[in-house]
Amino acid sequence: MLTRGGCPRNMMSIRDALEALEGKWKLLILFSLANGPKRFKAISKEVEGISDKILSKELKHLELNALITRQVYDTFPPTVEYAITPHGQSLEKVMEELHFWGLAHRKKIMGK
Repeated sequence: MLTRGGCPRNMMSIRDALEALEGKWKLLILFSLANGPKRFKAISKEVEGISDKILSKELKHLELNALITRQVYDTFPPTVEYAITPHGQSLEKVMEELHFWGLAHRKKIMGK
């Protein structure tokens, strides 16, 4: 099992993953993009509670980590669309497990 032994190499890989996905918004943004490319405002509406400033910052960070792409179309005004990359799609199992863990956690803590 990966978690046994506290191997520094394992710690480093977990730290890298946490750095790429840090904060409460990045996984929610990726989840929003999992069903296909979206424009900024569509993401903003789906990810409830996020400000435009924070969304912009998080999208840039996700792009730097090759988890999403940003496509600018030659229209007036310019149309910008964000899409999840295959590297970002590789987080599907992680997001699914977090979903199920979150359901179990909510039930345990809140009894719902």
